[in-house]
Amino acid sequence: MNGTSHSWPALPFAEWKDTAITLHMWTQIVGKIRLTLSPWMNHSWHVTLYVTSRGLTTSPIPHGSHTFEIQFDFIDHQLLIDKSDGARRTIPLKPQSVAEFYRIVMKTLGDLEVPVTINTTPNEIENPIPFDQDEEHHFYDREYANRFWRVLVQSDRVFKEFRSRFCGKCSPVHFFWGSFDLAVTRFSGRRAPERPGADPITKEAYSHEVISVGFWPGDGEIVKDAAFYAYAAPEPAGFKERRVRPAKAFYSTEKNEFFLMYDDVRSSDSPEKLLLDFCQSTYEAGAILGNWDRPNLERYAAGATNA
Repeated sequence: MNGTSHSWPALPFAEWKDTAITLHMWTQIVGKIRLTLSPWMNHSWHVTLYVTSRGLTTSPIPHGSHTFEIQFDFIDHQLLIDKSDGARRTIPLKPQSVAEFYRIVMKTLGDLEVPVTINTTPNEIENPIPFDQDEEHHFYDREYANRFWRVLVQSDRVFKEFRSRFCGKCSPVHFFWGSFDLAVTRFSGRRAPERPGADPITKEAYSHEVISVGFWPGDGEIVKDAAFYAYAAPEPAGFKERRVRPAKAFYSTEKNEFFLMYDDVRSSDSPEKLLLDFCQSTYEAGAILGNWDRPNLERYAAGATNA
């Protein structure tokens, strides 16, 4: 991989499905380490990973009087564990089962004297296999792992530009390992109606009105390939009928979200502008219909229709 490669690479889900599933479980293991040891933050912001110039990172995790950080490096294909006393361990990223990856990571943390015990059941997937028993998922295609990260890099920088336009409460641009997506979420500042029957985590996550945009690699089923998404929660009346930009964006009644397929972005003359248009127009749809206090929430109106 070199600097001349296309910055918005092709990412057909069918071509890397097995790697995606394995990598999803690896990020869950690392994410649960951060979850277990980090102080709780609202809306589960303490559990996420962040895009770096080489991969994904936990950021510093506290452990006693020390901190340590776990980083996926998708250029040299290794997992780096750095401790604040200067110790470093490197684990190769290669075809290996989820169970083997779990054993190596946990043993390495023990050797660094930062032991941790996590819940080994994967989150947010059907028929989960405990990490320490998962010999089924063992694929790692270096090319597609790198492509996935490069898409995250491009999405991350555009989402950060979009985030800069808002001065109300807003999440970081962060990677949720449970749902395997990159997202940024804006808040109106008002509490939302409680969701009947929702689990405690979901209730807290949507305790306030939000409009969120993100990138998801797809599932080969409802959303066949990689796509950008946007939703409002609670969804205001008329949201799904709202015309958004660009014209190829569409509303999924199965997901209750707007989608813009990644291939439509990468094949455009200006991927950044197309993605920003999608972010801005879907936000405006939710903010206008939801009667958000836009003058006090938006830093400036660049790109806004002010409808």
